[in-house]
Amino acid sequence: MKTLFDPVSVGDYNLKNRIVMAPMTRGRAGSERIPNDLMAEYYFQRASAGLLITEATVVSKQGIGWIDSPGIYNSAMVKGWQKVTRKLEPTGTPIFLQLWHCGRASHSDFHNGDLPVSASAVRLDGDKIHTPLGKKEYETPRALTNGEIKTTIDDFKKAAVNAKEAGFSGVEVHAANGYLINQFLDSKTNLRDDEYGGSLVNKYRFLKEVLEAVLDVWSPKQIGVRISPNGVFNDMGSDDFKETFMYVVEELNKLELGYLHIMDGLAFGFHEKGKPLILSDFRKIYKGIIVGNCGYTKETAEKRIANGSADLAAFGRPYITNPDLPERLKNDWPLNPSEDMSLWYTPGPEGYTDYKPYTHQPA
Repeated sequence: MKTLFDPVSVGDYNLKNRIVMAPMTRGRAGSERIPNDLMAEYYFQRASAGLLITEATVVSKQGIGWIDSPGIYNSAMVKGWQKVTRKLEPTGTPIFLQLWHCGRASHSDFHNGDLPVSASAVRLDGDKIHTPLGKKEYETPRALTNGEIKTTIDDFKKAAVNAKEAGFSGVEVHAANGYLINQFLDSKTNLRDDEYGGSLVNKYRFLKEVLEAVLDVWSPKQIGVRISPNGVFNDMGSDDFKETFMYVVEELNKLELGYLHIMDGLAFGFHEKGKPLILSDFRKIYKGIIVGNCGYTKETAEKRIANGSADLAAFGRPYITNPDLPERLKNDWPLNPSEDMSLWYTPGPEGYTDYKPYTHQPA
């Protein structure tokens, strides 16, 4: 019976265990969004994972929606990310860059007064957003024109090129958590009546074309996709979510990608539009590597791997406070608590790189 600690292959990468560090925004790249030595140290500390996935990284200025998150759209950002990949290289741990566009989950304060964009002009109904000028109400976004959609797809392709130059092992296309690609997939946010809206084929088209662009740069096995079929975060969730995401996974299965990253856990919030989809629902369709994620404990992760519904398990919050998480899980060492969010997105090493590996206390 497979466990979290057995090796597994993802494409040409032989992972030392089945533990993945999930992508988590940490806000340490500064106002220029250039990765730095502190970020390199953060990822290096967590290199005992089988696979590292970076924090969400914007593919363009238009994609920005978070203070001090990193980018991958200019040469300075490429050089900054090279600090990360070069520091990790001796560890042998693969690291994939998550490609991100916030879409409507943004604010005009990030864009010199221009409205954020989305599939359609549907406002995010949620808590206020942190902008460079303070906490603000969300705004009604502007629907992307067809020409702008093509430009955005090109932004993803350029980001994929830059990720290769930066030395990454692969890329993960972020189609989850209510960001731009998810906004095209979901009927709640996609009210279009052109070739990018209406039918399942049309709602999937934007993700399909983004992946086609990224596949021009990377081999299929060096690409992952993240989805959140049950997620309510960023005001998502439609009555037809099961039909939508079963179709999406059927289409993704045809591409023979490196992995499909599915947030099946409900720790990030559930839209309650029906019975939640679970990994075994997707395993019937998807024949490649599945990474399960969201609120897992060692026990819930092991159960998914043992029953074959997942091949790897991604951990988010526990990895913030436990840089040696795989060792702690394997040896049943206690975990540092990860409930305090006050230092998650603040500048500097505190609450970021100042967590120590577990040490046995003398009896």
